[in-house]
Amino acid sequence: MSKKIRLGILGGGSDSLIGILHRIASAMHDKYQIVGGVFNVNYADSLDFAKSIDLPSHRVYKDLETLVDKELKLPQSERMQVVSVLTPNFLHFPMAKKLLENGFNVICEKPMTTTLEEAKILQKTLQNTKSVFAVTYTYTGYPMVRQMREMVLSGAIGKIQKVDAQYYQGWINPIIHDVKQRSSIWRLDPDKSGISCCLGDIGTHAFNMIEYVSDLKIESVLSDLNFVYKDNKMDVDATVLLRLNKQAKGVICTSQIATGEENSFIVKIYGDKAGLRWEQENPNYLFLMEEGKALQVLKPGHTYNSELALDGTKLPPGHPEGIFDAMGNIYKGVAKAVSNEPYNPAEFPTILDGTRGMNFIEKAVESHHKGNIWIKIENT
Repeated sequence: MSKKIRLGILGGGSDSLIGILHRIASAMHDKYQIVGGVFNVNYADSLDFAKSIDLPSHRVYKDLETLVDKELKLPQSERMQVVSVLTPNFLHFPMAKKLLENGFNVICEKPMTTTLEEAKILQKTLQNTKSVFAVTYTYTGYPMVRQMREMVLSGAIGKIQKVDAQYYQGWINPIIHDVKQRSSIWRLDPDKSGISCCLGDIGTHAFNMIEYVSDLKIESVLSDLNFVYKDNKMDVDATVLLRLNKQAKGVICTSQIATGEENSFIVKIYGDKAGLRWEQENPNYLFLMEEGKALQVLKPGHTYNSELALDGTKLPPGHPEGIFDAMGNIYKGVAKAVSNEPYNPAEFPTILDGTRGMNFIEKAVESHHKGNIWIKIENT
């Protein structure tokens, strides 16, 4: 019998943008075997998709309730150990909660829930289990992001003074200007997406990344959101000022109406000794900026990198690694935790990161609606 971790998937079917990312990531380090799931709301479509990826039909279920019921009747040596939740936002909470209550380990897409209250309930649910819970803030899996974190923690750039995250996309720009389209996609529907579109979708990545690489906590926010049209209830562009602990300050700029941009995510962190900059569209380069010295470019696979960065590198120097590899590193970290192997806590984002993400979204939206005032982030 295979010793691989048995993986189930909710969502991620043929019409999913992220399904293939998760499937390839799970296979990357030979740690998982996909055994079944619920890939589509329509059972026939789910069966067709399973057939297309060469999965047997007997563990393709019509809904989550059936999956849980049938899987729990299997011997423990056969049932799913981890279930990935790749559905639209509004389904994350009920699905993750039911899975935790029934003893499954969970990998959940972000934002983890649609409200902070739901996130807190999930935290309490997890406390009553022995399960592992990961949230896929994918960019934390990049080797040079991990190197960035380790350099900051080692004191290489000194005391942090300024953090800056800019995440610009343009994909929603043509949609927002079409009345029919902007009223039909789920990301602009608060009942399905939650209270935020842009902040919920990509702003949480920026928030998580700043806390990940800096090892600081964002304590309060002041935000200005852009909805473009009065009939649109969801932000598509946002600027958020930040106050962090240890007297650091910063800014998050996110937009999905940045015309012509693809996936431009840039993170910069400045200490009193040096600065670091990383760009998602050029992920193999970490720029080290020191006063009076030539710009240094650090790359993955070299022995000057940290153990955490090297563990996340599969290929020799000069061989680019991308988002599939980053997600694969998160899956690898979860596999270590599920298998009770030693692992670095920085190998995958946890339920605490997911809760802080929801905290950020709610406080940033509140700041805007209260007239762009400073709002404290709860210490969750």
